[in-house]
Amino acid sequence: MKDYDVVVTSYDNAVRDNSLLNMIVWKVIVLDEAQFIRNPDAQRTRAVKRLQREAGLAVTGTPVENRLLDLWSVVDFVLPGYLGDAKTFASEYSDDVDGAAKLEPLVSPLMLRRRVAEVAQDLPSRIDIPQVVELDEGEIAAYDAERERIYAEYGAAATLVALTSLRRFCAHPALMNGNAVAADPMSFSKFRRMDEIVEEIFSRSEKVIIFTSFTAMADLIARHIKSRFGTFGGVIDGRLSIDERQPLIDRFSAVQGGAALVLNPKAGGAGLNITAANHVIHYNPEWNPALEDQASARAHRRGQQLPVTVHRLLVADTVEDVVDERLTRKRAISGTAVVGLEGKEDDYGDIVAALMRSPSKGASG
Repeated sequence: MKDYDVVVTSYDNAVRDNSLLNMIVWKVIVLDEAQFIRNPDAQRTRAVKRLQREAGLAVTGTPVENRLLDLWSVVDFVLPGYLGDAKTFASEYSDDVDGAAKLEPLVSPLMLRRRVAEVAQDLPSRIDIPQVVELDEGEIAAYDAERERIYAEYGAAATLVALTSLRRFCAHPALMNGNAVAADPMSFSKFRRMDEIVEEIFSRSEKVIIFTSFTAMADLIARHIKSRFGTFGGVIDGRLSIDERQPLIDRFSAVQGGAALVLNPKAGGAGLNITAANHVIHYNPEWNPALEDQASARAHRRGQQLPVTVHRLLVADTVEDVVDERLTRKRAISGTAVVGLEGKEDDYGDIVAALMRSPSKGASG
C-alpha cells in the first residue's frame, strides 16, 4: 500500500484488515458516510478509531441520526478527546434543543456545512406536494377499532413499536392480517390516490421512486404496477443483496418511458444514484426525518436534468399526522443546531397524541 498515494477501502475491510492498515501512519483518513461510526460501541467504530493518522476528516449528510451521542462519536474520530469521554458527554448534553444549542458553539468551528442549495445551484427545482388522504367511513371504523385495541392493551405503556400496527393500517389494511398477497390493493383510499399519481407520471413517460418501510407493501405496489401498467416495477430492500442493487437500478434506468422502483428508505436511503426518476412518492412517513430526506435525495442530485416532484402521502387525522408533526419539529431542531434528529425525550407525547388522533369527524379519544 505504501506504493500508492491514495488507498480506498470499506468499513468492513477496516475491521477485517485492521492490523494490516495499522502498519501505516496515514497522513489523512477520510470517512465518507461517517454516520456509520455513530455508535461508539460498534466493532466498526472501534476499528476505525484505532487507525493511526495525522488527521481525520468525517463527511456525512446526517451528523446526528438518533441522538447527540452520534455526533460525539464522529467528532471523537476527527479530534479524539475534544468532547471528553462518552459518559461525561451524555451527562453534560441532554438529547433536546437545549442540549443541541449548548453543544453547537463547540462543534461549529470544526464543521464545514454545505447545504445542497449552496453547492449545487445547477440542480433543477424540487417541488414538494403533500397529498392528504381522507378515509371512507368503513376505513375510519376499522382504524378506530385498531387504535382502541392498542390503547386497551398498552395504554400509557405503548411504544413507538406498538404504534407500528397503526402505521401499517395507514399503508394498507391488508397488511394487518398477513393477507396482502391475495388482497385487492385498490380497495384502500390511500392506494387509489397513489395509483392516480403513478398513472399521471406514466402518462408523461416519466419514472418514479416509491418509498415504503413495509416489505409486504413494497411487494403489493410492485405487483400492481406490473399488472396494471405492464411496465417495470422493481423492489430494493433488505432482501436484495447490495451487489444486485445497482444492476436493478440500471435496468430501471434503461426502460423507455414510465417505470417504478419501490425502495425501503433504510436500504435505498443512502449511496444510490437514481436520477433516471424525477418523481418521488413517500408512501408512508418515517419517524426519522434523516431517512426521509436522504431518500428524496436519491433523485434530486447531480445528474438530474428535470424538476423533481416529491409527493408525501398522509392519511388525515391518524398516526401519520403525528409522525408528520414530529418530522417538522425534528427538522427545526436540526436547522438550529446542526443536530437532533431522533431524540427519545418526546416519544411519550407523540405516542399519546397518536393514540388520541381519530379520523372520525369531531372525535378524539
